Amino acid sequence: MALATVFSRARHGLDAPLVSVEVHLANGLPGLSLVGLPEAAVRESKDRVKAAIINSGFSFPARRITVNLAPADLPKDGGRFDLAIAIGILAAAGEIATDPLKQYEFLGELSLSGHLRPIIGALPAALACAKHNRQLIIPVDNGGEAALSSDNETLTADHLLSVCAHLAQRDPLPPAEQVSYLPVETDHPDLRDVRGQHQAKRALEVAAAGGHHLLFVGPPGSGKSMLASRFAGLLPPLSEPQALEVAAIQSISQGAVDLKAWKRRPFRQPHHTASAIALAGGGGIPQPGEISLAHHGVLFLDELPEFSRHALEVLREPMESGVITISRAARQAEYPARFQLIAAMNPCPCGWWGDANGRCSCTREQMLRYAAKISGPLLDRIDLQLYVKPVAAEQISVTHGHAPSEGSEQIRQRVTLARQRQLERQGKANAALLPAELAGHIQLTAPALDVVDQAMQRLQLSARAYHRILKVARSIADLADRETVDTQHIGEALQYRQMDRNLRSAG
Repeated sequence: MALATVFSRARHGLDAPLVSVEVHLANGLPGLSLVGLPEAAVRESKDRVKAAIINSGFSFPARRITVNLAPADLPKDGGRFDLAIAIGILAAAGEIATDPLKQYEFLGELSLSGHLRPIIGALPAALACAKHNRQLIIPVDNGGEAALSSDNETLTADHLLSVCAHLAQRDPLPPAEQVSYLPVETDHPDLRDVRGQHQAKRALEVAAAGGHHLLFVGPPGSGKSMLASRFAGLLPPLSEPQALEVAAIQSISQGAVDLKAWKRRPFRQPHHTASAIALAGGGGIPQPGEISLAHHGVLFLDELPEFSRHALEVLREPMESGVITISRAARQAEYPARFQLIAAMNPCPCGWWGDANGRCSCTREQMLRYAAKISGPLLDRIDLQLYVKPVAAEQISVTHGHAPSEGSEQIRQRVTLARQRQLERQGKANAALLPAELAGHIQLTAPALDVVDQAMQRLQLSARAYHRILKVARSIADLADRETVDTQHIGEALQYRQMDRNLRSAG
């Protein structure tokens, strides 16, 4: 048969659209042409495929070979189609049977010797393949990643010959085996290590309970970074669908999936020199940025004002929508970005504004210029804003006796129960509630409503800040297992909302 069709998968954001690799052999001058919008790496596959077929002991057809990658309007990149093209050529030449090809999909880059090399994006391809009731054949090095989902049956191969032997029913390929992963609690720094800072620890608990963004402001050495690094250990464990989303994003990025920790929430800490593209994502072939790599996890931005203004402004829309769309001339990709922002900054350029010893040397103009690096709209989207004071010397002294403090495990248990209450009530975390949903899920007592109204007038809060105060108060009530939001819940939420005014009035 001079015509064969083999199935494979392309990359398009987090999707893995189906690609039909159609191979036709015709009379004429020997040659191989590749059509269907292939990019440079795909066009080069014809040389890799030819060498792999010959070095595997097969005869390369001395005919006119046309390979069509359909649909033609879908861009194709990388060497992921090598295996499918080689199988298609062998099937069209009669070297292997064509009937078994209908139940398989093929992904893998071929070396010149015929060995299979890993590809990027194996997990999204495995998930998409399972929905079409076909088995995916991939390189051995991608097996652990593809096996993360229990809904698919993926086979692994190390050579073109082993794939052909399987299709001929001579030597079945082994299924992909999942790598045993570590418990989610492993390697998280414990909040018990932090001395003092009871209000900051409480703010971390409230932020974790409701999925809120948090800003720490304080002088150098007050423990801002130490507190932030322990936040991920307070979050509830990821569900399997959430963990698969996180792993799929890692799968299509330049870094590999950490198979032993794939159920842990991500913690991303980009340097303040990171560009807007590094945070949001981009490139000729749109890649996920730091905010997508922090999906269902934590994005920690230390020294927040040192980031460029343009880089910080790209955070505004994803902080509310939970997605980011990257548009380029030829491509557009949408990536999830439901992250929690934990930021830290000094109160002024020298860092000592408000110090009891009067160490601040900044002028009013310097302080206003420093505070203006963070725009009002961005600051308005941060639910909890807390000033972190330095810890007293006796609290950190190694010779001073200390009462045992709560560890991350105890706090995580309360946070998990609070999240469960939110999911049972509204199906999502409090921070994700839309303004139209607040009235149905946040019942305020009459005194609490009066406190909120007074705060709106006295603090001149925006409508967004008003909604975020209600969401934070709802999270505080959930931690206390209360159905209604009372004055103490509103009062505590307001304590976390005055930093924007303090920053603007600094100096």
